[in-house]
Amino acid sequence: MKVIVAKGCGFCPGVRNAIKIAQQTLAKRKKGVGVYSLGEIIHNTDVVRQLAKTGLKIAKNVEQIASGTIIIRSHGATEQQLKQARKKGLKIVDATCVLVKRVQKIAKLLHQEGYKVVIIGDKGHPEIQAVLGSAPDIAVIGNNRDINNLSKNQKLGIICQTTQSPQHFAKMIAQIAKGSFSELKIINTLCKEAIKRQTCAIQLCKQVDIMFILGGMHSANTKKLAELCKRCNPKTFHLQNWKELDKSILFGNNTAGVTAGASTPQWIIDDFVENLRRFNTRKKKK
Repeated sequence: MKVIVAKGCGFCPGVRNAIKIAQQTLAKRKKGVGVYSLGEIIHNTDVVRQLAKTGLKIAKNVEQIASGTIIIRSHGATEQQLKQARKKGLKIVDATCVLVKRVQKIAKLLHQEGYKVVIIGDKGHPEIQAVLGSAPDIAVIGNNRDINNLSKNQKLGIICQTTQSPQHFAKMIAQIAKGSFSELKIINTLCKEAIKRQTCAIQLCKQVDIMFILGGMHSANTKKLAELCKRCNPKTFHLQNWKELDKSILFGNNTAGVTAGASTPQWIIDDFVENLRRFNTRKKKK
């Protein structure tokens, strides 16, 4: 089968840095000292499982950690969580993506300037949860219904979850602009790397018979890639790895496109592509 791999798929700089920090921290840890990540270090089961084998433990909250080292994952942590960690005497290792830190700083600055901070994104995503601690009463806008809950005649300072698409960001801003406000300040906090990957994925899915998006099922940027590609190519499938593939969907297709989320390791991509290229789609195996 002919396989085309999208440009720039796989680990982004922020994820690569978080994994490197975790590996270095684990290598330097003293015997008997626990190393924890506050939530999964990145949204990829295979990577999390590999790091667990070398000693990285996952804590849902700071309260679960009695002592040792706590790694702040790429999605960041709230000011309250950091205060709790310091109060407990935990050693803090910060692996927060620099772009996520930028969002947090901008949210804080907008509040200081007197704006009602509005962030466009998924309220349940850890990046958003971390940003919420940067300023009081931040409004999270995920859809048009959320926009209706915004108070009238306020100074609005709008930012966005880094992994959202430019199209969604623009759509939400347009809807907010139709409402009642005294001032509107918009700061683009989208990740350029994520935008580039989305653009490449959309272009590729239009050129192939079938499209595959590789990555964790709870990875926001991977789900966004799958969502965008499916709009252009109905035969788009979001999988974590080759083992999850139902081979029957391959028959009748000559060309496949492959891309991957920012937290998908290269070996997952290579394994999938190699197996896909070897697969004979002309004749079903009995």
